[in-house]
Amino acid sequence: MDSEAVEKLQRAGLKVEQPEMLRVAIQRDENKKVMTLRGEVPVMGNEGLVLVTLKPISRLWTGSAVPPDLSRTPPPQYQPFFLLLESTAANYCAAIGKPETDDELERLFRQLRRRPDGDDAHPLFSYLQGAVRLYMALRDVSQAEFEAVVNRLSQSAKWHSTHVGSTNYYREVLQGVFGA
Repeated sequence: MDSEAVEKLQRAGLKVEQPEMLRVAIQRDENKKVMTLRGEVPVMGNEGLVLVTLKPISRLWTGSAVPPDLSRTPPPQYQPFFLLLESTAANYCAAIGKPETDDELERLFRQLRRRPDGDDAHPLFSYLQGAVRLYMALRDVSQAEFEAVVNRLSQSAKWHSTHVGSTNYYREVLQGVFGA
């Protein structure tokens, strides 16, 4: 957790007790192109938007909790983490006006697990990092829990892939999360 980030979000009127209700807002440049996030993360809730500086993922790992088997339906305590990440991916797809392929989503989640503080040319990667950083600023998450959640998302995207270019993960999972 990051008490400074929690305090800033609370001062802005955002409800930090329900991280799954927060969103990482998709940012565009003057040409309407989606920008890659850098230091600050734009967090949106019912009360508005606030830019907050969040620590890198590797500095937010807390404790040594061992996650349960996430290969089936994740336990309720993990649902907000999944929901925040999936809604970020869905929101990004809605913002660009097209779904990302299953293969690309799998790759991005896999990259996030392998290089949580790394870079990727795909702008969605920075938004997924932002969502993880936001969640982990609000809740204690061990490295093993982080890796298990992101690995489960990668496996889910892979499982939904039926052919090159398929967008089943978006249609069957992300649209339901986003309500699109």
